[in-house]
Amino acid sequence: MPKTGPANNLLQNSSLYREFLAEREEIMRHKWLESEKAGIDIGFEEALTNWMVNHRAEWRKRRQAERAAT
Repeated sequence: MPKTGPANNLLQNSSLYREFLAEREEIMRHKWLESEKAGIDIGFEEALTNWMVNHRAEWRKRRQAERAAT
């Protein structure tokens, strides 16, 4: 059952929370792609570590540029 109320609305409207969700989505996409390449599920922790080391900085730069352009 989804939570409703002022606290949940505050959370959903939080830019920090929206960034967390966007980053998590990218990690899950990375996990899927890398698992497909490996032929096995690499797991969330491996995907997270690999994404943070190899992709996070560039992803954040793109996100900031996109926000600045709008």
